[in-house]
Amino acid sequence: MKTTRKIINIDEDRCDGCGLCVPSCAEGAIRIVNGKATLVAQKYCDGLGACLGECPRGALKIVEAEAEAFDPAAVAAHSPAKEALPMAAESTLACGCPSTMVQTLSPPEPPVKSVRKRKQKPSASALSHWPVQIRLVPPEAPFLKGADLLVAADCTAFAYPRFHEDFLAGKSVLAGCPKLDDVEAYLHKFVQIFRIASPKSVTILAMEVPCCQGLPALVERALVLAGKEVPIKKVTIGLRGEVLATTDRRCAA
Repeated sequence: MKTTRKIINIDEDRCDGCGLCVPSCAEGAIRIVNGKATLVAQKYCDGLGACLGECPRGALKIVEAEAEAFDPAAVAAHSPAKEALPMAAESTLACGCPSTMVQTLSPPEPPVKSVRKRKQKPSASALSHWPVQIRLVPPEAPFLKGADLLVAADCTAFAYPRFHEDFLAGKSVLAGCPKLDDVEAYLHKFVQIFRIASPKSVTILAMEVPCCQGLPALVERALVLAGKEVPIKKVTIGLRGEVLATTDRRCAA
């Protein structure tokens, strides 16, 4: 039944798909579809506007319009905080694709330094496990248990020249793109990981571009939904590969 009430309105022309609004909506009413923020269903939006302040482009506003009534029961049925999360099925894929096989990698031998600097061998990889993509890593993977996690936006490894030495060494990495991938699916996956693996700490590495800024908010939202309190470090990388900002704090449930 439709009624005139307050509901979110999204200006697609202004929206750049950064995803900052997704984790700020506790009801899960917004997701990124084809690079744009989209209202999943009118019945999921309570019209309170908790997501408004997160949009850097001013693409969101609350309007009075004819819409389906807000349905708390429907929200509870599809909430990312529920126990049965849709990405659980990804932990075992029937195709047997090698990219999904969980592996713990042995630490590499330290590089041998040459007398002549120009002939010095390149630094060894600090990668300790496989896979690394957020969508492919099962929440129960052994390398996540009690680990220091590095959640890295895909582009950071290309922009920052000492990615392995300064960020990856000693950490279990989860990589992905909050603009091109399904942000709501990321939220579900992180909630599972934090509940099952109970990591010691989380370092979030994001680029300075707007589409990356939803990643820290998404991780923090997942920690709250999982009921975990974990030290968080947020690092912003510039387009020229420099560290622009670093913040440390604890995310309390």
